[in-house]
Amino acid sequence: MSSSLSLVSLTVLSYELHFLTVIGTRAILVEREREMQELTFIVCLLTVSLFISVTFTSQCSAYGLPIVRDISELPQDNFGRPGLSHITIAGSLMHGLKEVEIWLQTFAPGTRTPIHRHSCEEVFVVLKGSGTLYLAPNSHSKSPGKPQEFSIFSNSTFYIPVNDVHQLWNTNEEEDLQVLVVISRPPIKIFMYDEWLMPHTAAKLKFPYYWDEQWHQTTVKDEL
Repeated sequence: MSSSLSLVSLTVLSYELHFLTVIGTRAILVEREREMQELTFIVCLLTVSLFISVTFTSQCSAYGLPIVRDISELPQDNFGRPGLSHITIAGSLMHGLKEVEIWLQTFAPGTRTPIHRHSCEEVFVVLKGSGTLYLAPNSHSKSPGKPQEFSIFSNSTFYIPVNDVHQLWNTNEEEDLQVLVVISRPPIKIFMYDEWLMPHTAAKLKFPYYWDEQWHQTTVKDEL
């Protein structure tokens, strides 16, 4: 009788162990399935985030500057200088560019830049009109001295060496002078002269320059 009870007890115990094993396995499977669902959700989120990031990057660069823009829709101003129209096509302070800055400038007849210099390279492309470039050959003496005169015309280009004092003047009385300007090492710091014989030490630093003023937020030391 005791042997039969023992056999029954063992059988019951065996079923109990089997039942617990099945329940435990199912619990593990359920937990694994939940973990897989969470992992799948995370992967989906990362995929969507990556897609959004790539899409945004493909459309914008440098603090949201669109890859393609219509120049006619860009803001222009004379910044208190009658006869000038200035457009910053791609700028340092405005758009976050590090190496170059590009301007589109239009000078009405008789309009000119200040006599000035800057510690960056500058390249001009004349899109239309004509005028005169004044460039001082002795920019590294005590004062700029008498400048050389160069005629500029539509489809011409010219280069301003670093720290050479110069002035651009629309000497054509009949039409506007329009130029595309590329400078290096932005934002630009300009030293202005009242006249060509003014000593370099008396030149006045203008920084930030007129079209950079609204974007400039930090104070930079004067320098010569």
